[in-house]
Amino acid sequence: MEFLCTSAESRALDRFAGEKLKIPADVLMENAARGIVDAIERRRGPVAGKSYTIVCGKGNNGGDGLAAARHLALRGAGKILVLTTGSPASFSPLARMQFEILKRMSSAGTGTPIILRPVRGRGDLRSIPASDVLIDALIGTGCHDDVSGVAKLAVDWMNSRSEFTVSADVPSGLDADNGFPCGTAVHADLTVTMAAVKIGLVTGKGPAYAGEITLTDIGCPPAIPGSAPTVMRVVQDDIAPMLPRRAFDAHKYSVGRIFVLAGSRGFTGAAAMTATAVLRSGAGAVVLGTPESVYPILAKKLTEVMVTPLWETAGGTVGGVAYDQLKTHIDWADVLLLGPGIGRHDETTELIFTILRKIDKPVLLDADALNAVSSDPSILKKTRGDTILTPHAGEFSRLTGVANTELEKIRLSAGRDFAKRFSLTLVLKGAPSLVATEEGQVYINSTGNPGMATAGSGDVLAGLICGLRAQGMSSRNAAIAGVFIHGSAGDLAKQELGERSLLADDISRHLPAALRRATAPESS
Repeated sequence: MEFLCTSAESRALDRFAGEKLKIPADVLMENAARGIVDAIERRRGPVAGKSYTIVCGKGNNGGDGLAAARHLALRGAGKILVLTTGSPASFSPLARMQFEILKRMSSAGTGTPIILRPVRGRGDLRSIPASDVLIDALIGTGCHDDVSGVAKLAVDWMNSRSEFTVSADVPSGLDADNGFPCGTAVHADLTVTMAAVKIGLVTGKGPAYAGEITLTDIGCPPAIPGSAPTVMRVVQDDIAPMLPRRAFDAHKYSVGRIFVLAGSRGFTGAAAMTATAVLRSGAGAVVLGTPESVYPILAKKLTEVMVTPLWETAGGTVGGVAYDQLKTHIDWADVLLLGPGIGRHDETTELIFTILRKIDKPVLLDADALNAVSSDPSILKKTRGDTILTPHAGEFSRLTGVANTELEKIRLSAGRDFAKRFSLTLVLKGAPSLVATEEGQVYINSTGNPGMATAGSGDVLAGLICGLRAQGMSSRNAAIAGVFIHGSAGDLAKQELGERSLLADDISRHLPAALRRATAPESS
C-alpha cells in the first residue's frame, strides 16, 4: 500500500532526514528539483529547446522551483522565465541560496537565457508570452488559510494560462491535508510530489486540481522508521493476497451463507442488486428476507437466491413481528446484511434494533438500516458481532449529527473517529471511498469513476463486501477489497459503455472480470 502523509508528517520527515539521517536539506532540494525535471521529460519529452515559466514563492517550495530552473538550463532549455513573489531578503535560507546560484548562473551566460522577474502586483504579470511548460512552485504543502495578496494574483494568473502546468509537491492553494482549495488553487496537469504522496492530492477536490500525480524519490524514506502509517492508499497489488482461496472440496454452504434483509413495496431493485452482488462475490448461498407483498416479484427475478416472504406493515415494509420468522435464517447465516430498500417505518426500525441487540454474528448495515441506527447510534456499542457500516455522505451526516458541508473537509478524521468510537469498520462512500478501522487506520481507494454515481451502486457494494466477509475474510479486508473491486468493476464498465450511461447493473455484471483481475495466480 502507498503511505499517504499530512503536511505535518511531511515536515517531520524533513526534520528526521536532517537531524537523524544527516542528509543536508540542500541535497533533498536538489533531488526534488531533479525529480521535477525528470517528470516533465517523461511526460513532455526532452527539455532541450523548449521554453519554461516558473512561478516561485519565498519558501522552500520556491527553492525547489529555482533549483529546477537551473536543471532545465543545464539540460538545454531554450528560454527560462522565473517569476518570484517577495524580495530575496524574505526568502527562506534554502530558497535564497538557490536564487543567488541562479542569478550568478544567469549573469555568467551559460547558454540558456534565464530571466528573473519579481512579481509585486498585477502589472508584473501582464504581457508575459506563452511558454511550453508552466511550473508552479509558489506555496507547496503549507497552505491552510485562504490565499491572498500577491500569491492569489499569481495563482489566478497561472489558472488563466493555457500552458501545460506542473505543480511542485502540491498545487499551490490546495490544502495538503484535506484536498480542498484555500479560496483558490492551481489547476495542474501534473503534480510532482516529494518523498510521499500527500493526503490532499487524492481526497476531497484534490484529484481535480492535481491532475496526474507522480511520486519522486528525494533520497529519504517515505515514512519515519518505526512510525505506524495511519493513512494508506490501496492499489492493485494489495488485493490478491487478501482474497480467500477456495478449497478443492468446497460446497455452497462452506463458502459463505448470508441472510439479507432488504426491499419493500416500491423498492425491489435494491434487494435484487444486493443479493445478486453477494453471489457475484463468490459466496455460496443467500437467503433474502423481504415483505410478503413484494415476494412474488423478487422470487421470480432472482433464480439463484432463496427468497422468503416476511410479515409486513401496512406501508409494505418488513414488520416488527417478523423477528420470529427471521430467527431461523439468522441462526443459519454466517453473516447478515441489513438495510437496502427496507424503508423507514417505525416498526422496521424497531426490528433492526431487535436484531442488533440479539445477534452475535458479523453484520453489515447499509441504507435504511443506517437511517434507523442514526436515531440512536449508541446501539452500535451493544452489538456483539463485528460490524461494517457503508454510509454515503448524507447517511454519515445523519449518523454523526454533523452537517454534510462540514463533514466534507474532515471526512477522513471524522470517519476514523467514528470507527474507533464504536469499534467497527466504516466504509465511507464517496470520491474516493475510504475504509476506517477501529484501530484508527484509514485506507483510501484508488479505483472507480464518476459514472458510478448512480442509483443502486451502493447496493452492489454492500452485497460484494458482505459476500467477501462470509467467505472468511476479516471485516477490514472484506471492506478494503470490496471497495477496490467494486471500483475496478466500474472502471471496466466505463471502458465498455462510457461514464454517462453507466448503471448499477453494469457494475454488477463486471464484478466477475474485476475479481478475476484481482485474483492471485495461485488461487485462479
